Amino acid sequence: MSAVSKPAPKVFSIVGHSGSGKTTLLEKLIRELCLRGVKVATIKHAHHKVELDTPGKDSFRYKEAGAVMSMLLTRDALQLVADAKVRREPEQLAQRFLGEADLVLAEGFSHAPGAKIEVLRRACDQPPRCAIEDGLIAMVTDMDEVYPQLPHFGLEDVGGIVDFILRRAAQ
Repeated sequence: MSAVSKPAPKVFSIVGHSGSGKTTLLEKLIRELCLRGVKVATIKHAHHKVELDTPGKDSFRYKEAGAVMSMLLTRDALQLVADAKVRREPEQLAQRFLGEADLVLAEGFSHAPGAKIEVLRRACDQPPRCAIEDGLIAMVTDMDEVYPQLPHFGLEDVGGIVDFILRRAAQ
């Protein structure tokens, strides 16, 4: 008997300039999705170097010895450290690691392929980071004049954004 594999979860990247409110919006979206019974995973893109494992500790030593992945399991959580020199796009990462999630929200990845929702506030005084050709599917903004052909959501319209995401994920 063969196991039926679940398709990779749908991925939506929340993009925007630094300080635009991406993380705050993601927190609100995650809470609302969870209230609706959706299992959400997240992927965050960091432009700066982050130490994912502590040098000298066991899981670090396993990776240094050549393991392609190392998992640290505590009573309440786990941390996975894996090679990511290739297959670094959000959809590839979701397929590889996040199969038990129903939906993946990625923060950043404005240059990666895939569906993007941009957070753009007039107060930030910046042009959009993405174009429609980049996979931009909606705007969360107080600027009606930017990409008027796309759906627009207010910065606090969490329910509307979640409805939109769930409709797109079902397609």
